[in-house]
Amino acid sequence: MVRGYEVFVELLSRRLGGGFAAYAPALTGCVADGATSEEALENLADAIDCWIAYARQSGRRIPEPTANGAAEPQTSPAN
Repeated sequence: MVRGYEVFVELLSRRLGGGFAAYAPALTGCVADGATSEEALENLADAIDCWIAYARQSGRRIPEPTANGAAEPQTSPAN
């Protein structure tokens, strides 16, 4: 969990620049990347903060976090 939201981390192909992408499905469009999975998760935490701040500003509904505390991010299934 990042900021209480379920997150997924995916390995990016070399064609896409390599590294990792992390996203929070509950927050549509909230995605971040990084050279390592840890960096992607750190960047996602910032992205979540920005997503929530923008949602508040624009009057959008903010989904409730799914849980408090930290847990291991899930790796999305390979396509």
